[in-house]
Amino acid sequence: MRLSAISTNASQLDASEGATIAAMLRSPSFYNPVDHMDNAISRRNLILGLMVDNNKLTQAQATAAKGEQLVISDGYSANNAQKYPSFFDAVIEEAEKDGIKADDLMNKGYKVYTTLNQTYQTKLEQSFDQDWAFPANAADGRQVQGASVVVDPKTGGVLAVVGSRGEHVFLGYNYATQLQRSPGSTIKPLMVYTPALESGYHYDSILVDKKQSYGKNNYTPNNATDTYQGSVPMYTALAQSLNAPAVWLLNKIGVSKGVSSLERFGIDLKQQDQNLAAALGGVETGFSPLTMARAYSAFASGGTLPETHFIRKIVDATGQTVVDNTDTKSKRIITSKIAKEMTSMMIGTFKDGTGQTAAPSGYTVAGKTGSTEVPSNWGYGTKDQWVVGYTPDMVVATWIGFPSTDAQHFLQGTSENGVAPIFKLEMENLLPNSPQTQFNTKDAKELAEVQTPSESTSDTWNNLQDGIKNGLDTARDTVGEWYNNVKSWFE
Repeated sequence: MRLSAISTNASQLDASEGATIAAMLRSPSFYNPVDHMDNAISRRNLILGLMVDNNKLTQAQATAAKGEQLVISDGYSANNAQKYPSFFDAVIEEAEKDGIKADDLMNKGYKVYTTLNQTYQTKLEQSFDQDWAFPANAADGRQVQGASVVVDPKTGGVLAVVGSRGEHVFLGYNYATQLQRSPGSTIKPLMVYTPALESGYHYDSILVDKKQSYGKNNYTPNNATDTYQGSVPMYTALAQSLNAPAVWLLNKIGVSKGVSSLERFGIDLKQQDQNLAAALGGVETGFSPLTMARAYSAFASGGTLPETHFIRKIVDATGQTVVDNTDTKSKRIITSKIAKEMTSMMIGTFKDGTGQTAAPSGYTVAGKTGSTEVPSNWGYGTKDQWVVGYTPDMVVATWIGFPSTDAQHFLQGTSENGVAPIFKLEMENLLPNSPQTQFNTKDAKELAEVQTPSESTSDTWNNLQDGIKNGLDTARDTVGEWYNNVKSWFE
């Protein structure tokens, strides 16, 4: 019996009923009169005897109360059901990591203060209730699973989470916090493009886009369409999630730099995964949506990495604060300039890249899509699909896939048509309720177009040509001023 199942007001309880409730506090499950009537009566009678010893009842009153038959009237209804079950589970898991057992947390008078945003949580759950936003079930009826988490990039506080689809199981598997799956191409900004910018490359640096092999093992990455342009600017390679340029770039800067970059983002790559294939998410040990949301928080916050948490503080029955996350510290892991430049490229993911179909209507979002391949003889599809997207106010990491993947259970197509609908729906439900803070940069493709002659930049281009006509020194000054104006957008 849940405490919420008792529909009688406390002031109207008689001695027998009050003693029964008091008896349950020792072990709510063991002394639950619904499931263990004999245990409940035995413990009730003990409590009544103690009340006589403490002069709270006369012996006659206690004897009469012991003779009463317990009648259980279940006042529980769906309207009283536990709200926000995935978040509640995650709080319990975090408390246990802080040394507080689940049973103690719920039964020993603790007060728990969380980072929950009830509006976001409700909107996220409502999104996950829409089956049309997910791929169809497998032929045998098995449901595609999914999870999503919303993080405040400044504080690391988890604002909302849904850990699975379908009927909730108390403290069951939470795909948002416990999943260990390959992140696919969502790892590229963290392992390849950020350290490349730090190594002297720029958002418009030209990268090689050719099918080629590397190392003694002849590792040969393929673009998804198996087509190659020869060379592409970095912002195009990222937005279009081209594999060949990403691996070429990691090979140029060195795998060790990529591994070190991931470590700064809070991701430890196992020794066996420290190779060029990791640039595409080719790792044996994967990561959770919460891990990826935390990592991308560094871009959304302007370069600082927070500690993610569900609990702000826990106060015990004596009033002492036993867990305190109210003053969490973030550490700077990249410069604000690098974060800004990365954001400009990742805006392109949703503008004209692989995330176009996931883009929320009317809002500017930055981020990255990702997927992992299945054997070609299974058909055209993927094992996992991801979208990690952010604004200055929130980071949302979403994953879908089957709990176990085989030839009968994999996602048809790619992330553009699989995970995109649920991510788009989530963001369109969440963003109207957010502060709607705007990015301090533009799409990298737009910035690049400023550097070439066009109708919108004809005055700048004409000034540059006039400078050249007036002599090399004047031209140098004009070029320098023009370049600095563009450069300043990233400072």
